[in-house]
Amino acid sequence: MKKIFLYILVTAFAFTKIKAQGCVAIRGTGMSNCMHHADSSDNKGWSLNVNYRYFKSFRHFVGTTEQKQRIAQGSEVINYTNTIDISVTKNINRFWSFALDVPVLSNARSSLYEHGGKSRHSTHSFGLGDIRFTAYRWLIDPAKAVKGNIQAGLGLKLPTGDYKYQDFFYVNDSTSTLGPVDQSIQLGDGGLGFSTELNGYYNFSYRLSAYGNFYYLFNPREQNGTSTARGSAPSAASIRYGSSTMSVPDQLLLRAGASYRLGKLNATAGIRYERLPAHDLIGGSSGFRRPGWILSAEPGLSYQFKKFSAYAAVPVALKRSRIQSVPDIVRTRITGVYAQGDAAFSDYSINVGFTYRF
Repeated sequence: MKKIFLYILVTAFAFTKIKAQGCVAIRGTGMSNCMHHADSSDNKGWSLNVNYRYFKSFRHFVGTTEQKQRIAQGSEVINYTNTIDISVTKNINRFWSFALDVPVLSNARSSLYEHGGKSRHSTHSFGLGDIRFTAYRWLIDPAKAVKGNIQAGLGLKLPTGDYKYQDFFYVNDSTSTLGPVDQSIQLGDGGLGFSTELNGYYNFSYRLSAYGNFYYLFNPREQNGTSTARGSAPSAASIRYGSSTMSVPDQLLLRAGASYRLGKLNATAGIRYERLPAHDLIGGSSGFRRPGWILSAEPGLSYQFKKFSAYAAVPVALKRSRIQSVPDIVRTRITGVYAQGDAAFSDYSINVGFTYRF
């Protein structure tokens, strides 16, 4: 029975990709991999997880208020994001395990304002994202944890993703300007970070269980030096208010829900909260970022074979908010006029994947 419930937890946390649904540029480095109990047959084995995530962001928000006129005017920014995360896990013993997560991203961004404001054009990015290595430990002896357990994780995020990725911005029919693409479709954030995790479960019965997940990524580096001017000279206002270069923000994920088992089929239902804070816990917070948060309902299904499991989940946004950034706060203080930028969010994302235990 313990093996069954640990599988449920593994599958539930396989959905926890941290990639916010829109211009709030949270990178895909939040893979959580809760391991099987040591008393199962594969306690010292390897597992492979491949997860694909897709979303389209196009609804603009300032605070929690949607800017519906953007769609009506045809001026909305549209992001298409495709991410494949390949994660390899090694179970050392019943307490310890290690995971390596390698993301590959393909992004497209369609807008008017980045291309002269009169006609819609697109920029793109493709390549390796920020790789993360994480060590996990069960806090209670899994052999004795009949009803529930908590797993702690500590990870290192490497700046392997290109955070200065460039593409051409349309000027006119004969001229384009080469420059860094928008922060929301950059492949990495340029920071050496470290992540902390707490993953837990509790079994109410053979079929019903609860799960929870906490993830926080610390990014001490303040700015990565990438210009926000898209190949042009930065404006005087962006220099004055501190938004001329991209920041390296922290990330937060909270999840909680319930799981119900029907034979080899497992259904999950939960709440998902993703946040890109305006202020980092360690280091400075200046530079350009679009801080905000998303609260989503997160239903999911998974099916277990002998050593292979497949899953799908569709987080659906319930509430979205673009909060004030540090440059917004600086601008408000200098001008005396309240300033708060916008960000585009999606209505939902699609997550599908599989796990194979060797």
